[in-house]
Amino acid sequence: MLQNKIYQNFLKEIFKTFLVILFGLSLIALTVRSVSFLDLIVDSGYPVGIYFKYSLLNLFGITPKFIPLSFLLALTIFILKHVQDSEFVILWTSGVKKIQVTNLFLSASILVLFLYLLFSIFLTPLALNKSRMLLSNENFNSFLPTIKTQQFSDSFDGFTFLVEKKINNEIKNIFLYDKGNNLKNLSSNISEDHETTILAKSGIIEEKKMFLFNGQIISSKKNIDNDVVSFEQLSINLDNLSTSTIKQPKIQEISTRKLLKCFTRKELELEYCSEDFKKEILPTISRRVVIPFYIPVISLICSLLIVRSSRIFYNKIGIFFYGFALLVFSELSVRYTGINNTIFISFILLPIILITFIYSFLIYKFSKEWK
Repeated sequence: MLQNKIYQNFLKEIFKTFLVILFGLSLIALTVRSVSFLDLIVDSGYPVGIYFKYSLLNLFGITPKFIPLSFLLALTIFILKHVQDSEFVILWTSGVKKIQVTNLFLSASILVLFLYLLFSIFLTPLALNKSRMLLSNENFNSFLPTIKTQQFSDSFDGFTFLVEKKINNEIKNIFLYDKGNNLKNLSSNISEDHETTILAKSGIIEEKKMFLFNGQIISSKKNIDNDVVSFEQLSINLDNLSTSTIKQPKIQEISTRKLLKCFTRKELELEYCSEDFKKEILPTISRRVVIPFYIPVISLICSLLIVRSSRIFYNKIGIFFYGFALLVFSELSVRYTGINNTIFISFILLPIILITFIYSFLIYKFSKEWK
C-alpha cells in the first residue's frame, strides 16, 4: 500500500514537470511562429481576430513536436533529483527493486505515448485543417495594411500595386497592374480578358474601396492596341481580390484517415493518392503513428541513470546524450521512410528492438547488483 502511494507521487511529480516543460517550450515556439503569422495582417489584410485564431490553432501543430523532448527532460530531472537527495537509496534498502521503478517509468512513457498519439493522429490534423479553412473562408478585411510605400506588392492573386507615399489612408503616385481580371469592369468590353494598368496622382483608401484622382486607365489585350481612358475621379471596389495565401490543405493538415485510404482504395482523388504523393504520405504517417513509440525507449534509456556503475558510459551527461541522439535520429530518419520499404520497415521495428534490448540489459545489470 505504501509502495503504491510512493509510485503515485512519483507519477504526479513526473507528469507535473513534463507538462510544465511542454507548455513552456510550446509557448516559446508559438511566440516565435506568431511573429511570422503577422504577415496575414500586414501582407494579406486579414482581421486581427483571424490572426489570433490561426495562431492558437497552430499550437496543436507545435505541441506534439516537443512531447518526446519534454518527457526526456522531465524524467531526467526527476531521476537526478531523487538520486542526489538519496531518496532512491531508501527505496532500495526498503526492498523495492530497481526493475519495479523502471517499470514505473515505462508505465509513465506509455501514458505519454497515448497522449502523443491523440495529438498526432486526431487533434493536430483537425486543428491545422481548421486553421487553413479560416484563411479559405475569410477574405481580407482592409486593403490599407497591405500597402507598403515604394515597394511592389503582390499580396493578391493577379494584382500588383506600388505607392510612393502613404499618410494615414491617403496615398500618392499610385501604380496598379491587374492581370487577373479583378478590374475587368473598368474595361470597355467586360466579356473579354484584359490586362489593366492604372496610374493616378493621389487616392484614398476606405476598407475595401479605393478612390483615385487624376489618372489614366490603360487596358490591353494581345495583338490589340491599348485602350487609354483618362479620369479625374475613379472609385474601385476591391471585393473581388483574393489573397495569395495558400488555401488548399497541406499534407500535415489532411486527416490520418484520408491519408491511410490512399493505400486501401484506388478510386480516391489523384491529388491525394498519386504515386509521388504516396512518397510524402509515408513520412507523415510515420511521424504521426511510429515516432510516439520511441518514447518508451526514452524511459528505458533514462533508467540507466539508476544503474550503479562508475563507468563513463553511465554518467548523467552521457545518458541524456543517448536519449537526445535518439530523438534527433528519429526526426531525421522519418523523412526517408518514403524512399523504400526497407527504411520504412526498419523505422517501425527499431523501437521494438531497442525496447527489448535495453530492458533485457537493465534486468541483467540489476540482477548483478542484487547478487
